[in-house]
Amino acid sequence: QVQLVESGGGLVRAGDSLRLSCAASGRTFSTFSMSWFRQAPGKEREFVAAIRRSGSMTLYADSVKGRFLISRDNTKNTVYLQMNSLKPEDTAVYYCAASATISPRPNRDDYPYWGQGTQVTVSS
Repeated sequence: QVQLVESGGGLVRAGDSLRLSCAASGRTFSTFSMSWFRQAPGKEREFVAAIRRSGSMTLYADSVKGRFLISRDNTKNTVYLQMNSLKPEDTAVYYCAASATISPRPNRDDYPYWGQGTQVTVSS
C-alpha cells in the first residue's frame, strides 16, 4: 500500500507556471513508477506525464510535451510536476498515481494507487 497526497494547485493566468508535488507514504517510494493524470469537467481522466522508479525515463502526453517536466526525489518520497506556459485548456484536477511497473506507462488501469487530486485553474 502507498498513500499519495498532492499539493501545489491554484488559480493562475495563462503563461504562468506552477509546481505540483505529490508526497508518498507507506511502501518504499522508489519501488513505484509515478505518474500525473488530469481530469477536466465533463471529460475522462487523461495521462499527463510519468517517470520511472529511478527517474531515468520519463513519458509525456503530446499536449504538455515541452511545457511540463516530471521529476522525483526518492530521498523525500516526492514526485513533482513543473508546469510552465500554462494554458486555459490545462485547467483540471491533477492526480498523482503509483504503479509497481518498472517502466512508466500512460494507461490509467496500470495504476492502483491514487491521490485525492489538486485543482489547477488557468484563466485567459
